[in-house]
Amino acid sequence: MPEFLGVDTSNYTTSAAVYVSEEKRIYQAKKLLPVKKGELGLRQSDAVFHHTKQLPEMVEQLFGDNHFSIPSVVTASARPRNIDGSYMPCFLCGEGFARSYSAITGAKLYTTSHQVGHILAALYSADRLDLVKERFIAFHVSGGTTDCLLCEPDDEIVMRITELGTSLDLKAGQAVDRTGVMLGLQFPCGAELEKLAMGADKNVKVKAVLKDGNCCLSGVENKCRNMLESGETSENIAKYCLDFIAETIIAMTDHAIEIYGDLPLVFAGGVMSDVIIRDRIVSRYRSACFAQPQFSCDNAAGVAIYGYLKSTGER
Repeated sequence: MPEFLGVDTSNYTTSAAVYVSEEKRIYQAKKLLPVKKGELGLRQSDAVFHHTKQLPEMVEQLFGDNHFSIPSVVTASARPRNIDGSYMPCFLCGEGFARSYSAITGAKLYTTSHQVGHILAALYSADRLDLVKERFIAFHVSGGTTDCLLCEPDDEIVMRITELGTSLDLKAGQAVDRTGVMLGLQFPCGAELEKLAMGADKNVKVKAVLKDGNCCLSGVENKCRNMLESGETSENIAKYCLDFIAETIIAMTDHAIEIYGDLPLVFAGGVMSDVIIRDRIVSRYRSACFAQPQFSCDNAAGVAIYGYLKSTGER
């Protein structure tokens, strides 16, 4: 049975996945890196340490819970994005494992970017892997990115990505986490901030800040802090933060569509799993594709699928 192994060691999640092509099904195991209460992230040295400890655990769990044959293809996310100079030490953990696995077993080895993995995971989750054969607009919205991307088929790297817009300051995930920690939540704050926002009893008017398709999000943190100091409820502050991000993504989408036309829309990354943000976007773009929550946050699913697409040429 053809099986494809993928590993991803992003800044906040250790993940391993197997794509069983005959079933068209992903099996995965993943674990967040531990972050101390009140802190907003990890140093790269700490991330590398925790990945080194957790990756064997995730592989053991994945293969212990399932009966796979030995995968003949292994793929790792080796960099954040497919651009020159894109590098983070934490990705060396997954890449090193994949290289070792390939050397020992003779498995075919591929590497791709964390960003490509996110987009492919979203396509798989939305049952739209067929889009790798055409142009589409994708958003990768997480703690490190707020990117609007033009994706096009590529025989060598599966998907060629051109950045159409990004955040010029704070990233959407950073805005969520900084607001959440400000309100006393545990990092990462996305799920708890969403729960808070569900209890809001008023809407504060928001207006996206865009410059040539690029957004600015630093004002969100400042506004939320001002609201807190003025005695506003945590629920209304949380709702304002998420509404601002949603309106910003919509404004960036409108700008991209104006230039490139009415292309398919795909939304990937952990921030896109937020129900409030997703519902607001779907109300504007009915045909937009979103990853299911388990494929929105950092994961190795799309990385495993990349190995499948590369080795079989099915695109």
